[in-house]
Amino acid sequence: MAKLYFKYGAMASSKTANALMTRFNYEEKGNKVWLIKPDLDDRDDYTDESGARITVVKSRIGLSAVADAIKRDEDLLERYRTLISTSAVDVIICDECQFLTADQVDQLKYIAEFHDTPVLCFGLRADFLTKLFEGSKRLFEIADSISEVKSVCRCGKKAIVNARIDSDGRIVVVGDQIEIGGNDKYESMCWGCWQMRIKDEKR
Repeated sequence: MAKLYFKYGAMASSKTANALMTRFNYEEKGNKVWLIKPDLDDRDDYTDESGARITVVKSRIGLSAVADAIKRDEDLLERYRTLISTSAVDVIICDECQFLTADQVDQLKYIAEFHDTPVLCFGLRADFLTKLFEGSKRLFEIADSISEVKSVCRCGKKAIVNARIDSDGRIVVVGDQIEIGGNDKYESMCWGCWQMRIKDEKR
């Protein structure tokens, strides 16, 4: 039976690269992949000649692919059923899955369980204050397989914190949970370095 997989890591841990390499491996063997990404993350999207928004999954190492954007109020089970009525879907790969709603994670679980379609979700575990995202929390609760894509802090320890950095290079400790950005706004750190930076910057 197919499973729901959650592969999580801190920022800059090559989660997206892993997602795109997984997609390549499936497609190389003749499988049809439905690549999706929540539309909250539009950093790499662009507008084509007709004015349509094109959603792109792009890694820091240069790999990229066009994906389907998922709105927060969208029913993924309904969209999946519409899709398979006209074309095959052998596997679903979701990047930035932390931005899914709990209901959408439940819908992906249903697809894996009752439509026998593997679902692989790649994303962050927690926000800049180490609090779980809604989608990540639900994946920890119901995913069949959970694994970590590891990365390291500048000090060499394992990075687990997605520290938000302001324009002056200081750690941000207040703000909205979701603020889209990359290396310009975030740095992955170990817990100790994150705490020491916060303490030092208060002086």
